[in-house]
Amino acid sequence: MKAVIQRVQHASVTIEGEIKSCIKQGLLVFIGIEETDNQEDIDWLTKKIANLRIFDDENGVMNRSVIETGGEILVVSQFTLHASTKKGNRPSYIKAAKPDIAIPLYETFCREMELQIGKNVATGTFGADMKIELLNDGPVTILMDTKNKE
Repeated sequence: MKAVIQRVQHASVTIEGEIKSCIKQGLLVFIGIEETDNQEDIDWLTKKIANLRIFDDENGVMNRSVIETGGEILVVSQFTLHASTKKGNRPSYIKAAKPDIAIPLYETFCREMELQIGKNVATGTFGADMKIELLNDGPVTILMDTKNKE
């Protein structure tokens, strides 16, 4: 499971011209799921994201988590995080999980994220053509891969 975590002032998802979800200050999380991902990956990643200390404290030092700041989280599925660009110029997405595996894992990830932060998580719609707007704060962008936990 791969994630791109961006600290944002605000972010939103628009589908077919309608805003589906929006958040104020918090984290925009793009999540890519592969066939071999499981509950262990979800547990590790949601805990890491919820406790990631990338928000400023009173001294301007990145020392607070999204939980401590009361921030919000928007989770968007993004299979393209598993793009392989080793050969040619057209990316291969062979490692990305098919919908029958990815959708339940995505939904479980979102529920676990809600449990970690103690509030609802905003989401996109799996498989939809989504337009994402965000104001990156910092900018702060963190990459995580559950296959590289150690």
